[in-house]
Amino acid sequence: MRYLLDYQEGERVVTFCLVKSKEVGVASNQSEYLSLELGDCSGTIAAKLWDVTPELKEAIQVKSVIKIDATVQVYRGKKQLVIQRVRLASPSDDVQMESLVPVSPFPADELWEKLQQAVRGIRSETLRAIVTEALTDEEIGGRLRCYPAGVRMHHNYYHGLLEHIVSLLAAAERLVPLYPQVDRDVLYATCILHDIGKLYELSDPIAPDYTTPGQLIGHLVMGAEIISGICRKLDIPLGDPEVLHLKHCILSHHGDVENGWGSAVSGKTPTAVLFHYLDQIDSKMNALGQALAEMGDEEWAYAGALRRKVWRGY
Repeated sequence: MRYLLDYQEGERVVTFCLVKSKEVGVASNQSEYLSLELGDCSGTIAAKLWDVTPELKEAIQVKSVIKIDATVQVYRGKKQLVIQRVRLASPSDDVQMESLVPVSPFPADELWEKLQQAVRGIRSETLRAIVTEALTDEEIGGRLRCYPAGVRMHHNYYHGLLEHIVSLLAAAERLVPLYPQVDRDVLYATCILHDIGKLYELSDPIAPDYTTPGQLIGHLVMGAEIISGICRKLDIPLGDPEVLHLKHCILSHHGDVENGWGSAVSGKTPTAVLFHYLDQIDSKMNALGQALAEMGDEEWAYAGALRRKVWRGY
């Protein structure tokens, strides 16, 4: 089966895809058109639907599943689709969601089992209770099995956040023996819970956008609030040193406040400082891996996570 990014200039594309974004424009002849971002499991591509009717303008919305008949064109060096015909998908089409969104290359069940192994390895009863309560919550656990780690920057695909967490835990396990000043259990708990607020900062796992609470509060503070709520439920004092340390690591994991990257406080413990760099390494390497995979035969490509071009190498 071929997907959106498999097609080349001049080819006809007849397939199902997901509407990721939509803008209405007015052409020089005063007719309206749609500028769309369409996606499937291979990635996203821009598309134009000219001379759009009022009915289609109303019917096609973000997160709609549509069937298109289109042609690939290259505009300013990038492929885009020019749609000739389009309709909404119907239940009889039996479109599988896994074909419509990019998915982590690692099966969710395998990642979840690795996560559970890490939880069992937390020695602190307090931290293990907090993590277990979070993961067994029906809503949190359900969202964690499918949500991305972000909209665009890294692990931005189905159950990408779960992959990110497991990758961080693997890195932490290898680095802890080198740095005895780091609190192992707090580091493991931070790996698991540092982005728990993203489950509410982002709208959904299919075509995520930022929620109103996400934009007004942000996932670091939302994550700390979730931890506080769990502690109250379990009768764990909010002043418990391990709880304070865990929330500090969450609130500082975007780095020093003066960098302007969103931390509520700068890291003030070895564990918090180490976790910030672990998170940076894993997020940046994932973003670079995606950029390199999309380069094809090109020697250079722009990597948004680094805000610069990167070289493919040998």
